[in-house]
Amino acid sequence: MIATIQYNSRKLQVDLSKPLDISMPLVSSKKNVNAWYIDAPKIEPVRDGEWIASVKEGADINFNNIQFNPHAHGTHTECVGHITDKVHSINKNLKTFFFLAEVVTVAPEKEGEDYVISKKQLQFALGNKMRDAIVIRTIPNTREKLSKQYSNTNWPYLKADAVKFLVNKGIKHLLIDLPSIDRERDGGELMGHNIFWNTKGQLRLDSTITELIYVSNKIEDGQYFLNLQIAPFENDASPSKPVLYKVIS
Repeated sequence: MIATIQYNSRKLQVDLSKPLDISMPLVSSKKNVNAWYIDAPKIEPVRDGEWIASVKEGADINFNNIQFNPHAHGTHTECVGHITDKVHSINKNLKTFFFLAEVVTVAPEKEGEDYVISKKQLQFALGNKMRDAIVIRTIPNTREKLSKQYSNTNWPYLKADAVKFLVNKGIKHLLIDLPSIDRERDGGELMGHNIFWNTKGQLRLDSTITELIYVSNKIEDGQYFLNLQIAPFENDASPSKPVLYKVIS
């Protein structure tokens, strides 16, 4: 199904029949992706004495409790409330859900003991394109990302000048396939998050960071229409389901 969508001052031809889901599923297993030194998520039936809320166990329904952390256990979208003392809810601050996005593939560069994504790399990837959102796929890119245990791995991160570049380019929604845009252990500085949300000035309340996505190698770099779906959690972050649609023209 090809749809013509009026987006800002442009008319986009978008193929809605081929959604490209770039979220990670959440499973009740130690094989679920994980970060930040906590246990695996749990999805378990409610128990009341000997009664177990599972059809397999003889109940009429399946009725599960789910225990997870959105920041650690899969694809999540967060707002500035993630790093401010004042409560800011992703559900209240993300008010529109469709954006013009650019998918880019980046090979983090060795810098001392770290691997980093630089301003130069993002400049090369974006050029003079103007987008609301950027989807960053890092390489190597294998399906192992769906079950990777990230704690104590010193994952790649965005340098400060790279984040400043994205802000200056007008990027409001940053999506990446890592647990954070910042270094795993940075003494709580969270430089990238602070720059992206401009915590020393006028807060960018309508801007979001989405982490732990997975962009299949079948998805080519280029322009897409992004549907950024969240659950209506009154929290700084929510599990999310970003879906891409190819822009034909």
